[in-house]
Amino acid sequence: MLKVIELFAGVGGFRLGLEANNTKSNQRFKIVWSNQWEPSTKLQHASDVYKLRWPHDKNHSSEDIAKVIKDNFESIPNHDLLVGGFPCQDYSVARTLSHAEGLKGKKGVLWWSIHAILKKKGKDAPRFLMLENVDRLLKSPTRQRGRDFAIMIASLSDLGYAVEWRVINAAEYGMPQRRRRVYIMAYKLDTEMHSNISSLEDTSNWVTDGGIMQQAFPMQFDEMFFDTWKIDGELEDISENINDFNSVRRPFSNAGIMLNRNVFTSKGIPQYDGKFTTLKDILLNEKDIPSEYFISGTDLEKWEYLKGAKREKRSTKSGHEYSYNEGPVGFPDSLDKPSRTIITGEGGRSPSRFKHVVETSSGKLRRLTPIELERLNMFPDRHTEGAGDTKRAFFMGNALVVGIVEKLGRALSDKVG
Repeated sequence: MLKVIELFAGVGGFRLGLEANNTKSNQRFKIVWSNQWEPSTKLQHASDVYKLRWPHDKNHSSEDIAKVIKDNFESIPNHDLLVGGFPCQDYSVARTLSHAEGLKGKKGVLWWSIHAILKKKGKDAPRFLMLENVDRLLKSPTRQRGRDFAIMIASLSDLGYAVEWRVINAAEYGMPQRRRRVYIMAYKLDTEMHSNISSLEDTSNWVTDGGIMQQAFPMQFDEMFFDTWKIDGELEDISENINDFNSVRRPFSNAGIMLNRNVFTSKGIPQYDGKFTTLKDILLNEKDIPSEYFISGTDLEKWEYLKGAKREKRSTKSGHEYSYNEGPVGFPDSLDKPSRTIITGEGGRSPSRFKHVVETSSGKLRRLTPIELERLNMFPDRHTEGAGDTKRAFFMGNALVVGIVEKLGRALSDKVG
């Protein structure tokens, strides 16, 4: 059994995915501590939902993780696996690249909370890490593409970890939502996994053949096209190394591994021959939809405008005129494909370009309910009950797809034995 701590826990997506592998006779994962704290608000809505779902768990913290590390570090138990979707607002596709602040951003610095736990634990640091972020992390920030990710994985290498990553689009592996995220696995120096990687004549073979991510989410690679390079220098030097990281070059492909700061990376093509899930598969029956989710005739014109293509003149506050162009968004959303990516602004009645709208069998248009948004992330129905509908939608816009963690967890557990 692997003992787990869950950081930046949200409403418990990592926990759900890992615990889905447990049976009565074989408990593969046990959450021994979790932390969820939102710095920008007094009320801790996500933490409250977490505690509602696991009411008997006395090891959940809703304090500032930096404060816990500084003042109450002994409350964080020793563990085998550290998991977390570290805050991604600085990199999210919901914001423009020009606003991406990366590691220097208010939330970006929380990466160093993970680093601090690993460093302070020393010889008792976890054997494995499983982390998640938006895929833009691989090419952030704008002017030094890949710099942030290089700093992160180099800092893990300096602590004795081999690091593997893969960009996974849930829909390409049969899940109901098109949600691209980068998943990161790390293996400590004293683990069998690290030893197996180190013994390979060609380190990239872990990515193409024997690795955990290849087992869980197979990809096809052309081994002739693995880029190989080394991250040199102190972490502060990496930040300033404009020769390696600039606005044009993208040093990290969608899959790769780093061992002793040596990077092996290549573009992989997802391989999946199972059943695909569509938006239609997760919808509730029309008779069970509350009336407030249906779009009124008075709002329809606004919805059509926001969803439609635009080519128009606009003005800045200073009076400068410019041309604004954007293409159309499917309206209503296709029911025969996996859904588009859920965003944090999915909730509420107001018309929006980005919210999902479906057409019912009777021809009516409506928004998605909280239960349907939960299903798109493979959460149990009503998991986020206890919060308002808009907040529940916000949770799902921040969440991961539970099925991905379940498969990664199973692959890791199978390797550990």
